[in-house]
Amino acid sequence: MELLKILALFVATALAEIVGCYLPWLWLKEGRPAWLLLPAALSLAVFVWLLTLHPQAAGRVYAAYGGVYVSVALMWRWAVDAVRPSVTGWIGVGLCLLGMGVIILGARQA
Repeated sequence: MELLKILALFVATALAEIVGCYLPWLWLKEGRPAWLLLPAALSLAVFVWLLTLHPQAAGRVYAAYGGVYVSVALMWRWAVDAVRPSVTGWIGVGLCLLGMGVIILGARQA
């Protein structure tokens, strides 16, 4: 159950980071209104706050979080930009998640 909580926290953290970066991209590349920078800043502040809730040391959290971030980014691109992931995209996500698992489970051994 604890592992599911941590995974949910990783996903929420990734979404906050992606939204915080996507909104300025819309402003810079798509000519959307500058007021989008306000929710972007708020989203990035939530991202940083969520990082403080992770139970492991910051270095380990960042390393493991990378695997979830890649997964969520692939899903975001599919959901928002309607770009279906390729087979190699899925393989890459699998490898990232496998690496994340090694990092997280290794923390319990050390």
